[in-house]
Amino acid sequence: MKRRVAILISGRGSNMAALIEAAKAMDFPAEIAVVISNRADATGLERAKASGISTEIIPSKPFGKDFAAFEKVLEEKLGQRRIELICLGGFMRLFTAEFVQRWYGRMLNIHPSLLPSFPGLDPHGQALRAGVKISGATVHFVTPETDAGPIVMQGAVPVRDDDTTEALSQRILAVEHRIYPEALRLLASGRLRLEGNLCRISGEMADGQSLISPRAT
Repeated sequence: MKRRVAILISGRGSNMAALIEAAKAMDFPAEIAVVISNRADATGLERAKASGISTEIIPSKPFGKDFAAFEKVLEEKLGQRRIELICLGGFMRLFTAEFVQRWYGRMLNIHPSLLPSFPGLDPHGQALRAGVKISGATVHFVTPETDAGPIVMQGAVPVRDDDTTEALSQRILAVEHRIYPEALRLLASGRLRLEGNLCRISGEMADGQSLISPRAT
């Protein structure tokens, strides 16, 4: 039985599209049951509809800073759809600690840096200002602390001397689209287990090649 997944978005939903595409495979262990946005103008909603995915809108503005009231409506929508797992895809609204605890171990987020480095806002700019030679993306479980949950999967790219935040973000985005579906696959297939703040993976994983940057010629 495929696990039922909700994707929460606030914008264009590029990672959402990658998850939807991956879930089309017959052997993928999850199905995208609904895409929910807190913004009616989120362009990702139309992308989801074009893929035959149901959508819901829960506007943030009427709730203001009453996060619990917003989450009550969200929980109702999730319950109606029998949702088991949540993937955040650029969802620009904070959650209460209570909501996060209820979904702990069942809610994933992706962040465009190699956490724990450069959490929060402007991770690409943080990376460039720090002068790192490698950056990337991280899929992690959501916890009440921002970008601090157990790390599920990471992908890396070289950082070039002439990089701009836009150029680096585009290169990292391509990695995001690769690792987010794979992280969801691991979660939905029951291969992840949490040991404190660490995420362990059951079964064998393919060994990747080392990424060294810059590489001398």
